[in-house]
Amino acid sequence: MQESNSTTGTAVHRSGATLAGMIRLARPKDWVKNVFVLVPLPFAMAASLHHEGVPYEFSPWVFLLGLLGFSVINSAVYTLNDLFDAEADRQHPRKRLRPIASGQISAAVAVAQFVILLLAGMTLTIATGRPVAVAVVLVYLIVNIAYSLGVKNVALLDVFVLASGFVIRVLLGCALVAVMASPWLLLCTSALAFFLGFIKRRADLTAGLDCNHRRSLRGYTQAFLDQAITICAGVALLAYALYSIESNVFVSGREMASMPLVAYGILNYLRLADKNNTGGSPVEIAYTSRSSQLCAVGWIVAVTWSLGLW
Repeated sequence: MQESNSTTGTAVHRSGATLAGMIRLARPKDWVKNVFVLVPLPFAMAASLHHEGVPYEFSPWVFLLGLLGFSVINSAVYTLNDLFDAEADRQHPRKRLRPIASGQISAAVAVAQFVILLLAGMTLTIATGRPVAVAVVLVYLIVNIAYSLGVKNVALLDVFVLASGFVIRVLLGCALVAVMASPWLLLCTSALAFFLGFIKRRADLTAGLDCNHRRSLRGYTQAFLDQAITICAGVALLAYALYSIESNVFVSGREMASMPLVAYGILNYLRLADKNNTGGSPVEIAYTSRSSQLCAVGWIVAVTWSLGLW
């Protein structure tokens, strides 16, 4: 009887450990990146409010359904990426603890999780009734599968793909409210996404990683990445400033209200990445940096005011 109870307890423990590993593999914490899906929302609301005839279809349920579906798709992509990266992750001081790399989750379980999450995410996205949103999610899937299959090993192209993920999130937000994406908004998002991508690669180099962990690193030097980061930060700030000045969605006299917060957010991120070498994970900064969190809240307040939403 005692031996039977011990066996049952061991099985329960293993099941619990497997479930915990599957949740970690899905990386729900990384869903915070999907805040970019929300970015077009206040601008679309302002355009519809100030200009008659501007198309705008916001349904909270449709938007939440699309956001949830995309988040589940994110988890499927993370699972697939970790499956392909397991061997390289074992060479990384922190990534070696990931569920597949550490042996907590088998490859078979990871494949099953990928398929289930993919089907669930696509079902939720299709249920939104927004064909453009479905198309955007399919593009996200294709791009990320290509990344996992080998694009991640090509210098520059790997950052382009990483950056495209943030731009696709903005496009998804536009599709869910049935508006056209502003070229200015896409330019701002692209520059900011490149900024984050190049800082991520710089963090890899400064952490002492080499091509044994990520083959694309052989194509980068710290001097090049510093220059690229500076250029992208400058373009992001200039594009946002020009968007604020030129766009007709802002209330006259309030156009530049959010500009100082954008400048602070970019420079503070660069400061934290350089000082603490945390730039390899924007998610980590989002969850741990109180200054970044306060800046984000301040930006929301400032931009909604400058758009005349309150």
